[in-house]
Amino acid sequence: MKRARAAGASGALAPALFIAQGFTQYIGASLAVVLFALMPATTVAWWRLAVAAVVLLAWRRPFGARVRWSRRDIGHAALFGFFLATMNILFYLAIARIPMGPAVALEFTGPVLVAALAGRGWRDRTAIALAALGVLAIGGLGLDRSEPGVIGGILFALAAGVAWALYIVIGRSLATSRQAAAPNGPTGIDSLALAMAVGALIYLPMAATTMSPALASWQSFLAVVGVAILSSVFPYAIDQVNFGRLSASAFAILTALLPATSVIVGAIMLSQIPNVFELIGLFFISIAVALTGKRRENSAS
Repeated sequence: MKRARAAGASGALAPALFIAQGFTQYIGASLAVVLFALMPATTVAWWRLAVAAVVLLAWRRPFGARVRWSRRDIGHAALFGFFLATMNILFYLAIARIPMGPAVALEFTGPVLVAALAGRGWRDRTAIALAALGVLAIGGLGLDRSEPGVIGGILFALAAGVAWALYIVIGRSLATSRQAAAPNGPTGIDSLALAMAVGALIYLPMAATTMSPALASWQSFLAVVGVAILSSVFPYAIDQVNFGRLSASAFAILTALLPATSVIVGAIMLSQIPNVFELIGLFFISIAVALTGKRRENSAS
């Protein structure tokens, strides 16, 4: 009886943590938007990577005696870090130009296409069609393309989706290599710590001349640290807790709620109220996310 209650509590906790992860991630993004008044979006994204890398490296110490890295491990982590950093920078460039909710919805087209193109069923074709309709609703009807920067924001969000898709592909490769690695090889969080450090180093020249405002006051520095913790460190820690606890169908449904979560956070923190066409586009893309997640469940069963 006690075991059943514990299992039930664990099953209820996982979805709650997933939703909390979504809110913290987009609260961090909203805080980043506020920081755009002090620094370029690329610099804020760089600070997010750099601070998160320092926190994860200090926590895990992945180059200690307990971990043995092969050249393949380091190469995969470095490539993973490049796409991780590129994805974050492109996304921040997008939310500097268009509201966060539409930007998140457009970015989700990347993983939808990765999942849908891996299959051949009606769900996959429907998901691609819905994602395309969502893009048209948001980019063609919802956002005013005559406003400065809007077209650029749409393109940056879609490019962030492409980077996210490549990030997923490399992440799967990393997971596969870890399964075949020796027991004392790097864990997922070890690889993530190295990946973030590499990403921060790659894009350091882009931020080198504009990073000083983050150090101008303790308030701005704490805001930068908050972005890194809320958007990178905390979500990954929740991922570790939730690993294996969510079924594929639950994961698909909860993931499909993330664009809506970003709209709620954007409305509360940034006063970004979506119009009807933006909501329609978000709905189409969310259904596409749920369909591709459902296909993964059917494949697994």
